[in-house]
Amino acid sequence: MTKILMIVTGADSLVLADGTNHPTGFWAEELAASHKVFRDAGIEVDIATPDGVAPTVDAISLDSRGGVSDTDAATFRDYLASISDELAKPLAIADVNASTYNAIYIPGGHGPMADLATDTDLGQLLTDADGRGQVIGALCHGPAALLAARRPDGTFTFAGRRLVVFTDEEERQGGLADATPWWVETTLREQGATVEAGAPWSSIVVVDDNLVTGQNPQSSVATAERVLRKLGVPTTTGRE
Repeated sequence: MTKILMIVTGADSLVLADGTNHPTGFWAEELAASHKVFRDAGIEVDIATPDGVAPTVDAISLDSRGGVSDTDAATFRDYLASISDELAKPLAIADVNASTYNAIYIPGGHGPMADLATDTDLGQLLTDADGRGQVIGALCHGPAALLAARRPDGTFTFAGRRLVVFTDEEERQGGLADATPWWVETTLREQGATVEAGAPWSSIVVVDDNLVTGQNPQSSVATAERVLRKLGVPTTTGRE
């Protein structure tokens, strides 16, 4: 059976530029919608976090503060409740092996900026998976986690690779704005990634060989479906 390892932030806060703590976590739609795409396609999904901590959903991803309608919020809450046992007892990133899975998938929320971007265990896992040519998917702020990946010589594993990420402009318009402690798009560019930026809040997916990235929450379903396409697994919608 095809297996996907979903890497989820374990952070529940992010230190902002002014030194204050901002409550955060994973973004509900990105985890729930992606997980549902995989489950509906018959994929086995394991969830892993740093140290195996139970992940926290970002509260604003479930209400109007995050631009989420009541109807959508209810859908995401119900889905997260349906996988609550998996979320309560995730694997620890340090204990998983890339060879066990066909793909690795990283949803966002601001949480990855606080932990995944500097997680050495995750960095080794991603470098191993990329070296094997395994599919790696990352969504919205999820590509911040790619920054943890380094080759033995210390260079950024994904330097020169084409990708998208929650853009600096989207951060200004609907994210943390100037309170952000660092800009994910800018940092990925500085590390050598070739970052492509689509129109804010539109569904944008970029595929570069085994790397599949989506720009924002609006890209959740499309990103998950492109991962399935790379794995040769048909989706229930039949879309590419």
